[in-house]
Amino acid sequence: MQDTYIFQPIAVVNSPYKEKFGIPRQPGLAETVTSSITLLPEFSTQEIVRGLENCSHIWLLFVFSECLEKGWKPTVRPPRLGGNKRIGVFSSRSPFRPNPIGLSPVKLINIEITEGCTTLFISGADLLDGTPILDIKPYLPYSDSLPEASFPFAENIKLLQQTIFFSESALSTLATEERRLAQPIKNQITELLRCDPRPAYKKNDPDKSYGVKLHDLNIRFRITDEHIYVDLIEVTRQA
Repeated sequence: MQDTYIFQPIAVVNSPYKEKFGIPRQPGLAETVTSSITLLPEFSTQEIVRGLENCSHIWLLFVFSECLEKGWKPTVRPPRLGGNKRIGVFSSRSPFRPNPIGLSPVKLINIEITEGCTTLFISGADLLDGTPILDIKPYLPYSDSLPEASFPFAENIKLLQQTIFFSESALSTLATEERRLAQPIKNQITELLRCDPRPAYKKNDPDKSYGVKLHDLNIRFRITDEHIYVDLIEVTRQA
């Protein structure tokens, strides 16, 4: 058996997620957030994606590129278990793995081919901007969906149900930025915050303010037992 395998990225992700903090921990949790995948020049041909337009969903195999230098450990503390209980890395979706490879199913919206550039538009991705893609595969409903599957550590997703309040300042910025970006920013922020991006060990501090990056915006928010507050939306783009 060969000891080492070398894989070449075939594409790169263009995502509104500009930093790891705040990205949904699983795909499909923020369906209104759209991203795109640009095939690298040597793979950017019409033939290579022929027939893919018939897929409603696709699998993406990618590299946790921001974790390459941080190594891995045999056990991890998943946020899903409160950040305190350790389980084996192979029992988790941790990005810190012996081989930092991820797998995400996403919705395929459209394929655009212009002047030798092939771009796939997708929604529901949980990928950082600039993530290298190793492979793209069709999602097959008859074999990839397994209703009888179970895993007691993660039987279902628990989204936050608190009422979300946007400050007057945040609403004012939203009105401008939704027009500029042509994106449903308010809905996207709502989906992201209901996934509760806070570190597990800080969830008992209702006064703690956090910032999550989306597009070129910094969303400042707080979460209490009763409410989610979006206090400020700052534009971070360069002048």
